[in-house]
Amino acid sequence: MNSIPKSSWEDAVCWLREQPGQQQLVLDAFYDDPLIAAAERYYESTEWQEVSRLLAARRGKALDVGAGRGIASYALARQGFEVTALEPDPSAIVGAAAIRRLSAEAELDIQVVEHFSEQLPFPDASFDVVFARAVLHHTRNLENACTEMYRVLKPGGLLLAAREHVITQDSDLPRFLAAHPLHHLYGGENAFRLDNYLGALKRARFRSIEVLSPLSSPINLYPYTIDRIRDELVAKFCGKGSLSSLMQFAIPRRAIEVALAMGSYFDNRPGRLYSFVAHK
Repeated sequence: MNSIPKSSWEDAVCWLREQPGQQQLVLDAFYDDPLIAAAERYYESTEWQEVSRLLAARRGKALDVGAGRGIASYALARQGFEVTALEPDPSAIVGAAAIRRLSAEAELDIQVVEHFSEQLPFPDASFDVVFARAVLHHTRNLENACTEMYRVLKPGGLLLAAREHVITQDSDLPRFLAAHPLHHLYGGENAFRLDNYLGALKRARFRSIEVLSPLSSPINLYPYTIDRIRDELVAKFCGKGSLSSLMQFAIPRRAIEVALAMGSYFDNRPGRLYSFVAHK
């Protein structure tokens, strides 16, 4: 892989989109165009289906923190929320301008605010839901960000912090950063220990914090699904042909779900994904 001088997040994503061997990653990360098609694919994904289930009983105002291209803002609006997208990057490809274009094309009312999460420009108790997808590990001050998200939630409100990179110990961070496909380009990746996230959420006064582990939640497992894992296991051990087709039916989904749940206890991959559901 050829390296280039440190650049912007937009430059890094554009570089990735030009790499012939990275097109599946581009699709899995929803970096492809047209943006409205990528947003609709996210809305139909197993990841969003699980988020939607967690938000099923809630309506009202939702804040999408670190909204990026706006795929989660799109999904929240499709689910009936009144959405504000917070995104400090003005980019027309990966930032605020992209969200405004998506909002107009989809005819969804998404308010876009260009600001950082550590000092939210909203009054106390403004939102029923705060959604933050892959945001906390990017924050310059994790505790400030959690405190601000708590502040702008209404009593009884919910924070869903999805797909946060976790390391077991601080010495694992360099290994995670070295393996990340874009960190060498823009230098913006990070990961915290699990106790860092939980400590910041607790000190922000969130209650009833549910931790969704890497291999047992569809939110963290995406782009993998139970069916995709089963298909890849069958292809690896049985190849193609009638035996492969037979094994796809012979391996029950529940067996894979149980194996993944057990595997979570032994999963020490640097940068593995956790999600957090926290209540005010």
